[in-house]
Amino acid sequence: MRTVELVCSPGLDAAVRAAWARLAAAGLPSLARNTHPTNRPHLTLAAADEFPPGAVARLTALVDAALPVPARLGEVTVLDGSAPLVWLVDPGAELTALHAAVWRVLADADGRNPWHAPRRWRPHLSLALRFRDADAGLARAVLGDAPPAGEFVAARSYNGATRTVHPLGTPTG
Repeated sequence: MRTVELVCSPGLDAAVRAAWARLAAAGLPSLARNTHPTNRPHLTLAAADEFPPGAVARLTALVDAALPVPARLGEVTVLDGSAPLVWLVDPGAELTALHAAVWRVLADADGRNPWHAPRRWRPHLSLALRFRDADAGLARAVLGDAPPAGEFVAARSYNGATRTVHPLGTPTG
């Protein structure tokens, strides 16, 4: 599996990591416990089994032209299905356009993940991967009412087979 992910500005990255730490300190599930070097706050735009030929160059040009993109965080919720605890991200016009453009680049990719498809995608930053809906109220209390703000300033691709990340484009932050 290969992904296209947006990476947070330093301030937003630090705020999300601090939220992970507060959840862990409260005894709740948290991505703070994932110590793999690739673990960092990010927004996934797409995932596919493999990228088609030429996709990396096209994605690089695309993100270089589009970034930075504002990151407006909204409510904390538990998503249906795999039950991650997330901070929803307001898609906004810029983020929606970038997402659609990424999907056009990957139109011929095998095994695209339908969770990220336009009109189905719920943009978010993950806080915990396995979370009980019953603990959502406590999580919201631990995290507070004011979500952090920032930007998405870089893009990367995660390779699930090698558990490595590769930059896409030039970081702006």
